Amino acid sequence: MPVTVSYGLLLRPSSLPVKVLGIETSCDETGVAVYDTSFPGAAGLRAHAVYSQIALHAEYGGVVPELASRDHVRKLLPLIRQTLAEADLSLADLDGVAYTAGPGLVGALLVGAGVARSLAWALELPAIGVHHMEGHLLAPLMENDPPQAPFVALLVSGGHSQLVAVDAIGSYRLLGDTLDDAAGEAFDKTAKMMGLPYPGGPQLAALAEHGTPGKFKFSRPMTDRPGLDFSFSGLKTQVLLAWRDSDQSDATRADIARGFEDAVVDTLAIKCERALQAAGCEVLVVAGGVGANKRLRARLQAMATKRGGRVCFPRPELCTDNGAMIAFAGALRLEAGQRSDAAVHVAPRWDMATLPVVESGVVR
Repeated sequence: MPVTVSYGLLLRPSSLPVKVLGIETSCDETGVAVYDTSFPGAAGLRAHAVYSQIALHAEYGGVVPELASRDHVRKLLPLIRQTLAEADLSLADLDGVAYTAGPGLVGALLVGAGVARSLAWALELPAIGVHHMEGHLLAPLMENDPPQAPFVALLVSGGHSQLVAVDAIGSYRLLGDTLDDAAGEAFDKTAKMMGLPYPGGPQLAALAEHGTPGKFKFSRPMTDRPGLDFSFSGLKTQVLLAWRDSDQSDATRADIARGFEDAVVDTLAIKCERALQAAGCEVLVVAGGVGANKRLRARLQAMATKRGGRVCFPRPELCTDNGAMIAFAGALRLEAGQRSDAAVHVAPRWDMATLPVVESGVVR
């Protein structure tokens, strides 16, 4: 039976600023941060640190869940101590604890949730389980001059390619989803097909910088029909066939990488523009690992400028999984009077549409 994460309510929303410790352990990054709502925007991020398990999993060409969980156990407590020291805070200075409760790898989630709930119990603090994708979605609101709802969000990462209408924090309507490989997953698999080491997505993007535009022209999947869903598996097959039939030289590898990246970027931009039109909105928020891609940022910025609108990104270091987004999302919900119950709940699968609305949370 599916595991759910429940939210309870305090008697009233907090009128005081809060310092929240955020813990992220959904997959292969251990992230810890402290967000302080006393300060506006980016200034509220007192400290954050991320430990990546890339070297650990590289030997296997992908994430090994059991190894990921064990490494979170080894790294989490030292990272909490490091982050608190960098923030010049002690555990006694905290007002709440936020942790990723899902979606993600169940073992990895349980490590973060167990540590967070133990800290909250020992310190007699409220704790909140945060939806991993809501953390990504809200990360751009952590920057200075944050956008206000309503807006459209593009969540684009290794596991997700989604377009979401955000009517308010906690009020989300799915406009489009991936039918197969997400954009980041397509980047990684395409890189692996061409012999690039794990994780291949960032290396493919770097290689594309040296490729000749237009040398290889691939389709923009599902843009020749109405709708906002994505599908990148056919594009991946096109690249595989082009690679097999080529001389497989370094120059050709770069040209194919550029053709693939251009196809993904164009597809995402076309769908984003359609989503803005469908939602009657001119503000686009972009989050997730692929949101750090330089060509995607430039393309979406040009599209938004042409429409007279606005596109908002988190800083590149906050595009990948991190504790800052969890601390920030948790702080908004704790300020609004929401908290999780005392049990350790995680949800490897979790529909973001089931989240409660933040009635009185204010993004400053």
